[in-house]
Amino acid sequence: MLVGVVGGLLLLWGVLLLLLWRTRPPDLTVREALRLLPDLVRLVRRLAADRELPRGVRVRLWLLLGYLLSPVDLVPDVVPVLGYADDVVVVALVLRSVVRAAGAPALQRAWPGGPAGLAVVSRLAGLPDQGTT
Repeated sequence: MLVGVVGGLLLLWGVLLLLLWRTRPPDLTVREALRLLPDLVRLVRRLAADRELPRGVRVRLWLLLGYLLSPVDLVPDVVPVLGYADDVVVVALVLRSVVRAAGAPALQRAWPGGPAGLAVVSRLAGLPDQGTT
C-alpha cells in the first residue's frame, strides 16, 4: 500500500512539473529559468514588506518565506526534482491567493526579474496571459 501511495505521489509531481514546463513562455531562457527561484524569493520578500497590501496577505507571505527557508519540507529537498517541486506547488498556491487579494499590479510592481520570468510567475499565480511587458 505504501508503495502505491508513493508511486501515486511521484506520478502527481511528475505531471505538475510537466505542466509547469509546458506553460512556460517560449522566450524563457535556461538562465532565466534557473534564476526563477531566487527571483521568487525576492518577490515574496518584497510583497511581504509592502505596507499597501492587506495584513493577512503579508502574513501569508511571511509564512511562505518561513516554509521556503525551513529545513522541514513536505518532500525533503534531498529527493531529486521532487524536493523542489513541492516548493513550486506551495509558492503557486500562495501566489494565487495573494494575487486574488492584492491584484496583479502588486505582483508586477514587486517582480525583480525579467519579463519572461514574470510571465511564468503570472501563470503560476493564475493570471490570464497578458504577454510579456
